[in-house]
Amino acid sequence: MLELSFDGTSRPIARILAIGSHADDIEIGCGATLRALLRSQHGVAVTWVVLAATGERADEAHAGADAFLGDAGDRDVRVYDFRDGFLPYSGAAVKEVFEDLKSTTPDVVFTHTRRDLHQDHRLACELTWNTFRNHLVLEYEIPKFDGDLGSPNVFVPVSEEHAEEKLRLIRDAYVSQTEKHWFDDELLRSLLRLRGMECATRYAEAFTCRKLSLSLS
Repeated sequence: MLELSFDGTSRPIARILAIGSHADDIEIGCGATLRALLRSQHGVAVTWVVLAATGERADEAHAGADAFLGDAGDRDVRVYDFRDGFLPYSGAAVKEVFEDLKSTTPDVVFTHTRRDLHQDHRLACELTWNTFRNHLVLEYEIPKFDGDLGSPNVFVPVSEEHAEEKLRLIRDAYVSQTEKHWFDDELLRSLLRLRGMECATRYAEAFTCRKLSLSLS
């Protein structure tokens, strides 16, 4: 497990694994945090996984990854064509995808949160924990109709400039979603603002961390 040290000896993050059930999940859930990590640490390798995207949505998933991974030292974008909403019913095949991801040996894994009411999201989280049992796993949140936002316990402050960059990159990559009632800057900015308030800043992305090892010496 990646350690957070207070004596300045923590090793840098070299490899990131970002998992999303659908095109745009990663960008919405942790896009600004990924951009910040890639800016702050040179040469970080990112494996970017989207489980259910076909046709235009698959094209958009690749466009979103390209936009957000501009500062990555190395990138491995994997877009699968499982049926949206049916991931639990393709469980064995999805499990094989996660078995293949073991070889990425990530320092940190970004995935959906366990409390998410979307069945695809919950399965992705479950398989993340099945597969990466001794890793730093940060579970991101997706605002949606279900009203299942919880109480995250890890916050990453986001500058106003980088918040606006996140919104612009999402808007540019996901043109097919512009007619959705929930897909607008106001909604995504409001979540950034709410989580920012909770950590005494203006904007922030928030995560749930269920296990963390601290080195104090």
